[in-house]
Amino acid sequence: MKISIISVGKLKEKYLVDGIAEYKKRISKYAEVNEIVLKDEPIPDKSNDTIDNDIKIKEGKKIIENIPQNSFVITLDLKGHMLDSVELANKIEEIKTYNNSHIVFIIGGSLGISKEVLAKANYSLCFSKMTFPHQLMKLILMEQIYRAFKINNNETYHK
Repeated sequence: MKISIISVGKLKEKYLVDGIAEYKKRISKYAEVNEIVLKDEPIPDKSNDTIDNDIKIKEGKKIIENIPQNSFVITLDLKGHMLDSVELANKIEEIKTYNNSHIVFIIGGSLGISKEVLAKANYSLCFSKMTFPHQLMKLILMEQIYRAFKINNNETYHK
């Protein structure tokens, strides 16, 4: 199985980089993990809805260019399906069994994900109705992917 994570914006905080590296190492027991980090577009101080939308479209084009062929695409989106950890584990197992052995998770930039990218998604996932920094979401996503593999392999992991 292969997991790709496409995200917009480089991580600068060492604690996030270290945490993601740790979970990537743990997940590698179960799947190949590939991170694709795309440069975020600068947001001007005096931005507006039109400028913000243009930025999302530019970032979206870069995301779409990096989606591997024949992969199952999951966007992280506030309007997506909310799952608990067991349901996410079941979803990953279902995708692996019936759809594709390559799952791509997409984390948009600070303005979110363009509607063009959302249209490419096979599934949309919401972790919470709260807003989190997109850099932190990558760490949370990696932990939940690791937890899903532990659940699917009937291995113990703290609750």
